[in-house]
Amino acid sequence: MTDQTSLNAEIKPTELVQSLVKGLTVIKAFNQQRSTMTLSEVANVTGFTRAASRRFLLTLVSEGYAKQDGKQFSLTAKVLDLGFSYLSTVDIWHNAKPLMSALVEQLNESCSAAVLDGNDVVYVARVATTKRIMSITLNVGTRLPAFATSMGRVLLADMSEPALDNFLTHCQVEQFTQYTITEKAALKAEIMNVKAQGYSLVEQELEIGLTSISVPVHNGSGEVIAALNVSTHMSQTARQQIVEEILPALQQCAKDVERLG
Repeated sequence: MTDQTSLNAEIKPTELVQSLVKGLTVIKAFNQQRSTMTLSEVANVTGFTRAASRRFLLTLVSEGYAKQDGKQFSLTAKVLDLGFSYLSTVDIWHNAKPLMSALVEQLNESCSAAVLDGNDVVYVARVATTKRIMSITLNVGTRLPAFATSMGRVLLADMSEPALDNFLTHCQVEQFTQYTITEKAALKAEIMNVKAQGYSLVEQELEIGLTSISVPVHNGSGEVIAALNVSTHMSQTARQQIVEEILPALQQCAKDVERLG
């Protein structure tokens, strides 16, 4: 993370291709709540002019990354190629699947891995059980807010304090449940606690009944490259059981994954 931060600081505005930046902004304007939009809606969300938004949308349609149905635009499955291009360069998660599957079979709970991207965690690997953990479907590529997730807090705990302060200053927090920590000083204290104890346990902050525990995954240099988690229903698994039974198995799985690197 430190190397990426220093690299970003060295990039000069004159070296950026603004049309590419804007095109990616248009892609990211679409989400679960805005799966289809009109030209005017895209312009409103991105802040671009209608003319510019039209050019970007028509380019995406021409290249197969979006489709048009009357006045409505939406992304196509080809957008996934952008994510899979990244995943194909990270062999560790392909090779980690058997280890994650063994953990899922042992615990009968879902296991996921994620990396930090902006204010979100992005799932890069997942092995699910038949249990329904969340109201939304979780897959590779799913994004969740880092501040309210155990994987996010594990990844944030690896930041330097100035970088974490900057993250918290600009992060938009949302009250997902009555248990969600939204006060930024309390969030920082919790993340510092995660750093000290080496794992994060988040109880019902993202969704009622959902509890998740996560640990870091390091590379050969000791840097945190991802977070590995197990999610369960709070009603089925007590906190003590999670820490005493699930956590050791999860930590061992993370160590086994690290050996793949």
